[in-house]
Amino acid sequence: MKFKGYLWGCVSSATYGLIPLFGLPVLRKAVSYDSLLFYRFSCAAILLALIMFLRKESFKVTKKEVVPLIILGILFALSAQFLFWSYSFLSVGLASTILFTYPIFVAMLMAVLFKERISRISQLAIVVAFSGVCLLYQGDVSINVWGLCIILLSALFYAIFIIVVNKSPVKNMQGEKLIFYALSISACFFFIQAQVKGGIQILPDTESVINIIMLATIPTVVSCIAMVYAVQYIGSTSTAVLGALEPVTAVAVGVFAFNEVFSLNLAIGICFILTAVLLIIMSGRIEKIARQRSFHNK
Repeated sequence: MKFKGYLWGCVSSATYGLIPLFGLPVLRKAVSYDSLLFYRFSCAAILLALIMFLRKESFKVTKKEVVPLIILGILFALSAQFLFWSYSFLSVGLASTILFTYPIFVAMLMAVLFKERISRISQLAIVVAFSGVCLLYQGDVSINVWGLCIILLSALFYAIFIIVVNKSPVKNMQGEKLIFYALSISACFFFIQAQVKGGIQILPDTESVINIIMLATIPTVVSCIAMVYAVQYIGSTSTAVLGALEPVTAVAVGVFAFNEVFSLNLAIGICFILTAVLLIIMSGRIEKIARQRSFHNK
C-alpha cells in the first residue's frame, strides 16, 4: 500500500511541474492569462465531472459548504493567475521553486491566525528559505523584484487555500468533489474577468488546443487525483515531502524545453528552499524523535 502511495505522490508532484510546458506556448501566441486559465479550469472540471459521474459519486453539497467552496475557488484562481503572471518576469524553474515556499506561509499564517506554536525547526526553516531567496537574488541569473513579489503572492494564496480546506466545513469533503468545485469556481472567476476585459479569446491553432487539453489533463486533473490517492495511502506529510519533485520537474522543463540558464547560485538557492520546506513538513516528526531520544537518555 505504501509503495502505491509513494508512486501516486511522485506522479502528482512531477505532473504538476509540467504546467509551464503546456501553458507557456499558448501564452506566447498572444492568448491572455484569463482565457488560458478559463480553458484550463473549465476543461479540467468537465473531465473531473465525467470521472465522478462514471464512478457514481455524489455532487451534492450542503449550505454551509457553499461559501467555503466559493472562497477556495477564488483562492485557487488567484494563485494560478499570479503563477502565470510571474512567468513574464522570472524563469520557469525560478518561479516554480519560489512557489514551493507555500508550506512556510502555511506555518506562519497558522501561528498568526490560530496561535499555533512555531517550533525552532520551523523558525530555522524560515531563515533558510529567506537565505535561499537571497541567494537567488544575488546569483548569476538576475531575479526581477516585481516577479518575486508576484510569485510570493501566488504561494501566499495557495497557503491560504490549504488553511481554508483544513479549517472550514469542507475539510471532510471527498477530495475529488472538493477539487471539482474549486476548478469550476476558478473557471467562472476567469470567465467573468475575461468578459470585463473584452471576452474569451479563441485559441489560435490546433497546437494551442492540444496544449490546453494537456494542461487541463496532466498537471491539473491527473496531478490532483494522484494527490488525493497519495494522501489516502501515505498521509499528507509524506505527500507534501514528495512535492519537492514539483520545482525539480519545472526546472528541468525550463532548461530543456525553454533553454533557460541553470547556474551554480540557482542550484544552491533551490537546495536551500527545498531544505527549508522539507524542514517545515518534517518538523513534527523530527521533534517527536528528539523527545523520544531525550526521554530514553534520562
